Amino acid sequence: MKTPSEFQTGLERAGYIADGALATALSMMRLLGRPLLVEGEAGVGKTELAKALAEIAGERLIRLQCYEGLDASQAVYEWNYQRQILAIRVLEGEQASTEAKENHIFSESFLLKRPLLEAITQKTPPVLLIDEIDRADEEFEAYLLEVLSDYQISIPEFGTIRATSIPQVILTSNATRELSGALRRRCLYHYIDFPDAATELRIVQARYPGVSMRLAGQVARFVRRLREEDLRRKPGVAETLDWVAALVGLDVATLQDDPRTVHQTLLCLLKTRDDREAIPLAVFERLAGTTA
Repeated sequence: MKTPSEFQTGLERAGYIADGALATALSMMRLLGRPLLVEGEAGVGKTELAKALAEIAGERLIRLQCYEGLDASQAVYEWNYQRQILAIRVLEGEQASTEAKENHIFSESFLLKRPLLEAITQKTPPVLLIDEIDRADEEFEAYLLEVLSDYQISIPEFGTIRATSIPQVILTSNATRELSGALRRRCLYHYIDFPDAATELRIVQARYPGVSMRLAGQVARFVRRLREEDLRRKPGVAETLDWVAALVGLDVATLQDDPRTVHQTLLCLLKTRDDREAIPLAVFERLAGTTA
């Protein structure tokens, strides 16, 4: 899979609707062997993109979830200290030299691989998802830059481990903080915006092919109008799909069937108290087209 059209078709088969720009970004990522930084609001499908890419390529997905305070022991490697202590006790009675004992307890069999080290030591290139890199500290971002530049990891007690294969790397960011220029220069870049109603309709149909065209169309139009309201947190595609599943589960045929009941299901879309209060029944009916 190399060309943008091949990526677009493959992703659609996996239930992920990608536009031409995103398909081109994936094609360039594969062609140039560069990481792809994907930014966008929460819920627009950044994480799902990596999952779909791994699925269509038949490759393993390795995920590193970033957070404040993330360090090398969670992201790269750490030693299995309990096994090392047991090994030291066993070796106490042997006549081996101190150097030989150290080489044994700091061998690969005692090494716990975390996502970054796991990704570069696969026989076939996996998809490495570095999720929400903007939540990690700047110090970790600088360390990550070094790993992605050389695709090798240095372990003081063991040595340098060079990549067996180069993973396809997707980094996601919700833009909660500004990323360094150095990281941006290292990566290709794509921004995923909220989809328009037509694209969201295609997404709903791809994920829930049994949903009627009428209900799917109403949902897509309603969510698009809802995002134009003054909300603290606009619902993403993930919330749209949750809402569709809820409506189907309640045997809702159209948004006009039972406005009060359907209005109560907005808990799938509106995730703060202020946003719930901003969309009372009257506003829901206006957005859903149940009132003139």
